[in-house]
Order: sequence, then structure tokens, then C-alpha cells
Amino acid sequence: MNLDTSPIAAIATAPGRGGIGIVRVSGKNLATLLQTLGFQLKPRQATYLPFTQADGSIIDQGLAIHFKAPHSYTGEDVLELQGHGGPVVLRMLLARCLEAGQEIGLRLAQPGEFTHRAFLNDKLDLAQAEAVADLIEASTEAAVKSASQSLSGVFSKVIHLLVEQVVQLRMLVEATLDFPEEEIDFLEKSNARNQLAHIQQTLHTVLLQAQQGALLREGLNVVLAGKPNVGKSSLLNALAGAEVAIVTPIAGTTRDKVTETIQIEGIPLNIIDTAGIRAADDANDEVERIGIERTWIEVDKADVILHLLDAGRGPTREDETIVARFPSGVPVIRIWNKIDLSGHKPSIDTMLDATHIYLSAQDKSGVELLRAELLRIAGWQQTGESVYLARERHLLALRAARDHIQAATEFAAQNDHSLDLLAEELRLAQEQLNSITGEFTSDDLLGAIFNRFCIGK
Repeated sequence: MNLDTSPIAAIATAPGRGGIGIVRVSGKNLATLLQTLGFQLKPRQATYLPFTQADGSIIDQGLAIHFKAPHSYTGEDVLELQGHGGPVVLRMLLARCLEAGQEIGLRLAQPGEFTHRAFLNDKLDLAQAEAVADLIEASTEAAVKSASQSLSGVFSKVIHLLVEQVVQLRMLVEATLDFPEEEIDFLEKSNARNQLAHIQQTLHTVLLQAQQGALLREGLNVVLAGKPNVGKSSLLNALAGAEVAIVTPIAGTTRDKVTETIQIEGIPLNIIDTAGIRAADDANDEVERIGIERTWIEVDKADVILHLLDAGRGPTREDETIVARFPSGVPVIRIWNKIDLSGHKPSIDTMLDATHIYLSAQDKSGVELLRAELLRIAGWQQTGESVYLARERHLLALRAARDHIQAATEFAAQNDHSLDLLAEELRLAQEQLNSITGEFTSDDLLGAIFNRFCIGK
């Protein structure tokens, strides 16, 4: 990302038409711009006035607000023009700001540059900055609540407390290394082992909450696979609670994938219905053959596979052929559907090959068993505690910190003979934790993070 600190401007509201649209400007000193635009504004006070061109002709009328540094989102001077939300009006307002700001080098903002400046000016740490984008992109109510938790600094506070504990222990270890002649059992005297155990337990709890938060953000891709006419589309409709897919007694109704996102305990699940699988030679036409090829593409990308079978007929040789092509390492649930016709009762049975669930997509009996099993596979736990809307990089850093603390614990078990190694593992753990909030973060990573933001944010 360009780290040019010249003033920036952008349309801050989403593309399209709306009742209100906002043009935002941020810079170290916007006094010259305000004067050129003809604005006399009191800081943090909305003023209703006309927005005019250089020749005095009126573009629009609306509210102008000046946020004086450092009391603004970016930590710089910020000007917001709130007018009518027509795309042409907003483009004209933006063009007028850029024209009026030529003297101070005003330019168009890059994606995420306003939030990047907030991070650089210590208005947000990196985890909070990422939560801004997550809040905008949240697809469930639970994701919104968790993103708000992270944005308010709850996640960052927990990480900072962990860092403080690690730093405190590092200070004791390194002080002992500096004065080896004292011949004191450092680990015993400083209660270092118990401190390490406490850090380990806290890390475990934070990682668990972050993993659940990652589920809220990413969700799971759940693929329905099986022979034609085993009830895949009916199960999709049962899970979605709506008639999403066409259901008929005719085999091969579904020719292409149908995707529906549902929520279970706030976790988004992307349920993907696919064309029924049969041998290519048995496909009725070229369209069905292409549909089957696309089914296997979706199966290969699945987080969970629901393999549907007819409970009244039992497994066939063709079913076994399908199973043999499933990717290894991906959880598979065998769904024995149509128990309303076979006489089976709703049930769940965990076997060596997979979990087997007997249900009826038609009358929805046993569907709750499937919902619960999907939650179990997702690793969801009703902890009753706050969940942080974590990203994959947060999980990687937390796991790395956990591994370093585990190594430190092993060195601590060797009494005072490995204090130098103990100190090094604590240092590495601290670096991993600091990377979450951006204490030690490369410019390349910052660019990758903020470039994914929308322009104007």
C-alpha cells in the first residue's frame, strides 16, 4: 500500500442510489481546503449549507462536519460532506473537493486507506482495524456481535494482557541470566512454572474462542452428494426452511449446483446441492454429464460432505464407488434419507467409516440430529463467553504462541539449566502475540490487509 501521507478523499457510502451519500476527506491540516470551499465550520458540529462549484453554482445542499485532529476516525483532520445519495451528485462533490484541494495535494484514497491511517495514528490496533472490515462484511447477527466485540477492543485487550504476562516472565528470566552468580533457584522463587501454566490455560481459552469466531466469519461449505433421486434437494429445502431447490420424482432434476446459506447457532453454513452422481455413460445428456463433473469439483472443495443414500434400499455398488472418490481428510456424514418410507426411526450412529444419520427430509424428522452433528464437526461449543471474530492469521499466531509456551514449559521442567532456551521461547511467543495487534507487523502484511477494504473506509 502507498504510504503517501498527503490528504485523501473518497466517496464513503456504497455505490448506487440512496437517501444520503457521504464524501470524506482526511489530512493533517484541512484549513486551506475549508477556506477554498467557503466553509466556516465549528469542530464536531454539523452545519447545513450549500455545496457549490468554483463559480458559485450549487451542486447540492446538506451537512458538513469538521472533525479536528486528533479527535477523528483517522486521527487527522476529517471533513465529511453529507448530501443526497445520487451517484452523479457524489461524483460532482468529490471532484469539487479534489479541485479545491489541489494546493494541498489532495488525492483519491486507496482501498482501506482511511482505516490504515487510523491504525498508523494509534486510533485502532491491527485487530480492531480488521474488525472494521469484518463488521461491514458480516453475514449473520452473531458475526456482527463478534465483530463489534473485536472492534471495541475486547480481543486486543486479552492479547495485551497475555503479552504483559509473557513480558513479566521474560524480565525475570533475563534478569537471572544477567546475574548467574546469585545461585538462586529462579524457577522456584519466582513461581515461574505456575505463571507458565496460567499463560498456557489463557492461551487455550483465547484460541478456542478465536476458532469459533473464525467459523462465524468463514462458515463451512457443506456439499450434498449422492445418486440421483435420493433426496438431496429435499434435504437442502429442509435445512433452509424454504423451497430453495426444485423437487420432483424425476431423477436428475438438479443439473447444476444450488447454494443456500443458512445459520445454525449463528454459524453460516453454505449448503451446496449438486447434480446426482452416476456413471458418465449413464448420463441422459451432455448437460447432465457436465453437471456431474461440477459435482465432483464441489466435493473436492467441501469442508463437510453429506452423502445421501436411500434408507429403504441400502447401499449399492454405485454408492461404494462414490465413496471411493471422496477426498481424504474431509468429514463425511452418511445420510440415510426417506425413513418415512423405510420404517426406520430418526437416529445417529458413529461408526469407524463415518457418522450415520437416519432422517426424513420430507417430514423433517431427524433433521435436528444433522444440525447438531454439523455443529460438532464445526467445533462449536456453547461456552457462554464472548467470541472474537478472528481471522486465519490470528489463529496461526495463537497456535504458534501456544507451541512456544509449550516449549518454554518443557525447558522450565529442566530447572535452571535451560534458562537461555526458556527466555528465547518466551521472546518468540511474545512476537507471535504482538503480530495480532500489529506491534510487529511487516508493511507487506499491512498492504495485504488494508487493500481488501472498500474505498472510503
